[in-house]
Amino acid sequence: MRQVTISVPATSANLGPGYDCLGIALSLRHDVTITKKREPGLEITAEGEDAGLIPRDESNLVYQSATHLLRRVGIEPAGLHIHQKNEIPIASGLGSSSSAVLAGLFGANELAGSPLSREEVLQMATDLEGHPDNVAPAVYGGLVLGVLGEEGLSVDRLDVADLAVVVVLPDVVLLTEVARAALPKEVPLADAIFNSSRVGLLIHALQTAAYDRLSVAMQDRLHQPYRIPLVAGMAEAMQAAREAGAAGVALSGAGPSLIAFAEEGHEAIAGAAAAAFKHAGVNTRQWQLVVDKEGTLIQNKP
Repeated sequence: MRQVTISVPATSANLGPGYDCLGIALSLRHDVTITKKREPGLEITAEGEDAGLIPRDESNLVYQSATHLLRRVGIEPAGLHIHQKNEIPIASGLGSSSSAVLAGLFGANELAGSPLSREEVLQMATDLEGHPDNVAPAVYGGLVLGVLGEEGLSVDRLDVADLAVVVVLPDVVLLTEVARAALPKEVPLADAIFNSSRVGLLIHALQTAAYDRLSVAMQDRLHQPYRIPLVAGMAEAMQAAREAGAAGVALSGAGPSLIAFAEEGHEAIAGAAAAAFKHAGVNTRQWQLVVDKEGTLIQNKP
């Protein structure tokens, strides 16, 4: 029997104007232990955040990703026990699916004797997810710029300050497919320029903890204006967070989480945003987090 534990951080992608290219790792983790059993069959157990929502059958994303890699390297999956210890809320815009995909891929790669490099596993995860802005920061930690083009995947891990953030998750369902469908097929040139002119400023602000720049740098016209109306109370919660002292506020990923950057007053910011959602009839969960700079961690046990 051989066992491996993979620990993957949460992520916030589509960061501000960095739609589908910029993401940051956060200090919630999804720890997955995969044990190769002598007897055939699949057993899945789970604990922690949203544990009751984690599938216990072959539809489980960790299992699907693990078997995908094993078959890719010519190994037919045998008996597996998967235990998930989860801190990342599911369907929250915080990279829960990416964490499951990466845990399955890296876990299977270790059990197979590490035939693939870290970069090859990341490429496989990008292929499965469709874009790199969640999986890349989850792999490397910190702030990551990922570009997927005709030449392949280009990923750069950027230096980032020790930032603290507030995450407020409203108790609503916003499927990624619905959030994607809300976006227009084309955008005005002025909106494209608006975003591109702010990406560099955002990166500089996050690298230097220039909180005074974030109110401008976090602005976006490519996806947030179309998605904010999908979440009851979101516009009011974002405004409440700003009024409570947040320097920059945005949707996390495709939503429905709100992420707010601030130098201080994090509890007040979280409370103000939660109160605005409550006024709209929506309950919330809140976290005060820091940037995770470790990325995906692997622990083998013979």
